[in-house]
Amino acid sequence: MQIIRNKIRPKSGGIIRRYAGFTAGLLIMFSCLAYAQQNILIISDFEKIDHFPSQPWEIIQLNEKFPPTKYQVIDWDGVTAVKAVAEGSMALLARPVEVNLDKTPVLCWRWRVGHVIDSADLLSKAGDDYAARVYVSFKLPSKAIGFGTRIKLGLARKLYGDHVPDAAINYVWDNTHPAGTQVPNAYTDRTQMLVVRSGNDDAGRWVEERRDVQADFNEIFAVQGGSLIQVAIASDTDNTGGSARAGFADLHFVSRDQSCEFSLL
Repeated sequence: MQIIRNKIRPKSGGIIRRYAGFTAGLLIMFSCLAYAQQNILIISDFEKIDHFPSQPWEIIQLNEKFPPTKYQVIDWDGVTAVKAVAEGSMALLARPVEVNLDKTPVLCWRWRVGHVIDSADLLSKAGDDYAARVYVSFKLPSKAIGFGTRIKLGLARKLYGDHVPDAAINYVWDNTHPAGTQVPNAYTDRTQMLVVRSGNDDAGRWVEERRDVQADFNEIFAVQGGSLIQVAIASDTDNTGGSARAGFADLHFVSRDQSCEFSLL
């Protein structure tokens, strides 16, 4: 009997290892199926710690007179996140997206700031800086863009390049205006600023957010048929010349009847 056990033991170990691998494969497959069934679209595929975020994330620098904000993937209090460091700088970290807002209209994310920018002013060009913002851009049907708007967009794209969208919403962490404040950007009414969080009360820790992007777009722009084409994150201090530190993590879209799935990411 002892001899049989000795002969069987290595085979049994191999079977166990193969079984463990098979089980792990099943878990991955079931997890993917669960995501598909729950209509979760993850866009913050940040992987390599201490590296720049991998493609399709890229830097978009709208004004080269200022240095770009620096972005790096780090482990921040147990959360894999992008850290943004702004020193009199501005640049978006952006990626193209294809999101069916009829199925998954709700954007979820986590963010944090070290502190708000005291000298910022949401209503002026000189103060148009934010410790943290999440920027969603839209392409509009041609019939929804009037002649005057076409002229404005054409001029803006000559100045700032083709990355200027037909319409955009900036979800911002402001310094003074209360959450829910919505105003045109100081530079263009094609971008609307929507305050999601304000002040320093939540600074220094991760905060979870949830926004119905489709509902916000419909209410702000009153246009049917707009397509979400890009999501960006940013920390910018080019106008005030100040400094800011921010973190962004776990960006994903879910349906209206779903909870944000931070625990799964």
